[in-house]
Amino acid sequence: MNARVLIDGPSELVFDYAIPAGLNVLPGCRVRIPLRRKSATGTVLSVIVPEQADFALRELESLIDPEPLITPVLLRTADWIAHYYASSIESVIRSVLPEGVRSEENSAKTRRVAILDAAPDPAALAKLEKRAPRQFAILSLLAAAADLRMAVAYLGEGNAAALKSMEKAGLLRLEAEEVRRDPEADNQEEFIESKPLVLNPGQATALESVLQAVANPASSKPILLLGVTGSGKTEVYLQAAQRALDLGKTVLVLVPEISLTPQTVRRFKSRFAAMRDQVAVLHSNLSQGERFDEWHRIRKGTARIVIGARSAVFAPLPDLGLILVDEEHENTYKQENVPRYHGRDVAVLRAAFEPCAIVLGSATPSLESWHNTETGKYELLRLNERADGASMPLVRVVDMRLEQTKHKGGVAILSDKLRTALEQRLEKGEQSILFLNRRGFARSLQCPTCGHVCQCPHCAVALTYHRTDERLVCHVCGHQAIVPRKCPECKSPAIILQGYGTQKVEEVLAKVLPKAKFARIDADAMRRKNALRDTLSAFKSHKIDILIGTQMIAKGLHFPNVTLVGILNADLGLHVPDFRAGERTFQLITQVAGRAGRGDLEGEVIVQTFTPHSPSIQYARKHDFDGFSEQEMEFRRQFSFPPYAHCAVLTSRSTHERRAEFTLQTLHLRLAENLPNGITLGEVLSSPLIRSHGQFRFQITLRSHRARPLTNHVQQILAKTSLPEDVTVVFDMDALNFS
Repeated sequence: MNARVLIDGPSELVFDYAIPAGLNVLPGCRVRIPLRRKSATGTVLSVIVPEQADFALRELESLIDPEPLITPVLLRTADWIAHYYASSIESVIRSVLPEGVRSEENSAKTRRVAILDAAPDPAALAKLEKRAPRQFAILSLLAAAADLRMAVAYLGEGNAAALKSMEKAGLLRLEAEEVRRDPEADNQEEFIESKPLVLNPGQATALESVLQAVANPASSKPILLLGVTGSGKTEVYLQAAQRALDLGKTVLVLVPEISLTPQTVRRFKSRFAAMRDQVAVLHSNLSQGERFDEWHRIRKGTARIVIGARSAVFAPLPDLGLILVDEEHENTYKQENVPRYHGRDVAVLRAAFEPCAIVLGSATPSLESWHNTETGKYELLRLNERADGASMPLVRVVDMRLEQTKHKGGVAILSDKLRTALEQRLEKGEQSILFLNRRGFARSLQCPTCGHVCQCPHCAVALTYHRTDERLVCHVCGHQAIVPRKCPECKSPAIILQGYGTQKVEEVLAKVLPKAKFARIDADAMRRKNALRDTLSAFKSHKIDILIGTQMIAKGLHFPNVTLVGILNADLGLHVPDFRAGERTFQLITQVAGRAGRGDLEGEVIVQTFTPHSPSIQYARKHDFDGFSEQEMEFRRQFSFPPYAHCAVLTSRSTHERRAEFTLQTLHLRLAENLPNGITLGEVLSSPLIRSHGQFRFQITLRSHRARPLTNHVQQILAKTSLPEDVTVVFDMDALNFS
């Protein structure tokens, strides 16, 4: 038999090698192979029957691991991703088998441990005290240990010779013991064990359907759990996970952002207190050592619950019984780098391949998932009421055009209604959340004399002013510049700040509500490790009155004492060149509004906007997902946008503007030739963000009711086209980002 091996490295090299006798090679194994005059490593993609050839294949050198590191299901999933998203198999395997696991430089961390097989005899111990006091001290320490074992490092320095003599005399054993590098080791928080809650009728009905899917995964459909904010979706997740574990299965939980991982881990460890060590965490913020340990704990079955962000969809869980995708609508499930897979869709695919049950949960599901329920591909379950019987918060819309008039054209950050509401909450001892999806102090620095705006030299965006660092920062590429004291163009000292961000809101609050205790949560304020966890803990214990934040606080948070949510500028994402702008605005407002009134106290939401009559805002005000989806789906249907068609983007980028545009124009001509029926080919246009990271960008949008013909056609054209060295062309299937 021969092995088809994908060679490690940036290039997509796949070679066949003969399997030597006695070497048990299976698909997914890691192997060492001869490559030219040196040794290399690779991953076995398949084992094939050798064909007749005029030459002899070189043989594999050895197995790196005795068992396959990639399961057959994950190999099948990787192959599907490579074809569907037009990605190289090498890039997909790098995602399935991360560098921390694949690299031979990483290994399990070990420590030497001294072990007593039985407690020492007191009489013999007393004799040893006079004859060998050092050995007596070591045995005394070991005897006092709970399990008669202790790390050599804790026995004191200079004991190597004594330990060796004692081992030779049979007084103790010295062994190497693996030490887990725990991602949660720094978390000193106490986990209070929680018991299953009594479900309301809606939750009970939903749970019963999920349990049927867990028991009969082969005959079940993916489940979309549409529950209003605070409806108790998490409790349904936990009780469904318990059933899967009782059946001897494992559970995978996906969250949209790394920042949501700690609270999800807390909930699962609190519920499954007896098996806390069986909960593993996977995300890109882990160190190489932590990822190595967590990944192998999962593969060996030591960890039966895996919680993580997008990349955790490839967790090598054996006997997978249930996949939970929380906040399934979030665009962070879409990978922005090659391979550009969508974590939610890959999770659905994996559930079909395993097979296992899968639940997609959201208060504002994506229209793609909603469409799948309408066509019968998914089963729809609904939770229309909050779990504790609380009412949905009252949403008030404030027309900021009128507020601008009151302030004589100045920038109104807090409307009169919102400021009054904040003061009332402070008097009552209740808490508030202010949401603004823009960090920094001011959007830009502009000269009123000549109109000059400080721009990023690498991107076509204005630099944002950050007062805490006294820097101008590009939020695209990260470029920083010193804040000028006068206009760089006309030298006028009258340069002014335009717009506002979370830092500005913080300053305004300090002036308007000087007695309030507040904290800011955004990417700038949360740089320190565990800063987010510590801030949320302080807010939970009522040490903070007002929380100011970006989308990091928009979902997943449960604080019963929060009775007011203020959305400072609901228009930020509404007027952008993206057909999903309305959907995202509706989702964001609904999610943020859901943080209010989750306890016994009634909640209120104040939405500040310059476009109060926007359907996204009006339907969010009424918590009306059905009404919003009906009008939005009609718009999508008329223009053949997703979910009624697949939408892909072909982008060229280069430091030379004309070369990037000309390359894409050439590809456009070739794509137009013999264009398969059903594919709509757009024109070559500059990207909304024409320049990013020093490169000019142009794009073509393609749409089709069938994905595979579109992907195949683009792949064939790209394979036949030689690109200039300084031009990069990227294909993004089912694109979510059009900037």
